[in-house]
Amino acid sequence: MSEAYVNTSTTDGIAVVEFFHPQSNSLPGSILGEIAKQIDQAGQSDASCILLKSSGERAFCAGASFDELIAVDDAQGGLEFFTGFEKVINAIRRSPKFVIGRVQGKAVGGGVGLASAVDYCFATKHASIKLSELAIGIGPFVVGPAVERKMGKSAFTELAIDASEWRTAEWAQTRGLYNSVSDDATLMDAALDAFLTRIKKYSPEAMTELKHVFWEGTEHWDTLLVDRAKISGRLVLSDFTKNAINSFKTKS
Repeated sequence: MSEAYVNTSTTDGIAVVEFFHPQSNSLPGSILGEIAKQIDQAGQSDASCILLKSSGERAFCAGASFDELIAVDDAQGGLEFFTGFEKVINAIRRSPKFVIGRVQGKAVGGGVGLASAVDYCFATKHASIKLSELAIGIGPFVVGPAVERKMGKSAFTELAIDASEWRTAEWAQTRGLYNSVSDDATLMDAALDAFLTRIKKYSPEAMTELKHVFWEGTEHWDTLLVDRAKISGRLVLSDFTKNAINSFKTKS
């Protein structure tokens, strides 16, 4: 399996949106756009809820695609790339259905943003997290509101400043990012399946109304996240960022 994709399938009333990229499930613009589009479509389907997951047994999501970041050569290009994250977060926010996350392994940068944006999240003990953006000269500007909303300003500040260090899945669970942490993917999936079985029995109307309640106060995110994307799009043009990304790719 080498070709990146985003696929949606519906099984037993659950719309499963799955993404894959051969580089540790990183997120180029095309993948981000498809995730947002397919979440929007699943939100209008007859499914009772949406499950967002990545393929593979290791990394959940390595965050932004370094290949695309290094290729950005003007502010407009930077804005277009980072609004990909805006589109996904806002698609989850606007969806009338609960979006459930499945995080089997490490999440970096935008991957932490995805885990933060979902309404309920399952993980394994291998799902450590890191917001690495500051280390390459930018910052978690677009995903920041989602991370702060889910984990609080203190945890977000710690992650954003200490950009080179991993935090364990247990640490993330105590801060509210993960709702369930299992020892391995088999146990996680068993807990997830039992949870989805319960969810399917709930009133769709009640879940939609609750979704509105959960996201009260975020109505301005359509503009906020675009404004944040402009900041990232400008900073990614710096020599610091270009050199940092090239250095990281050389070591990888």
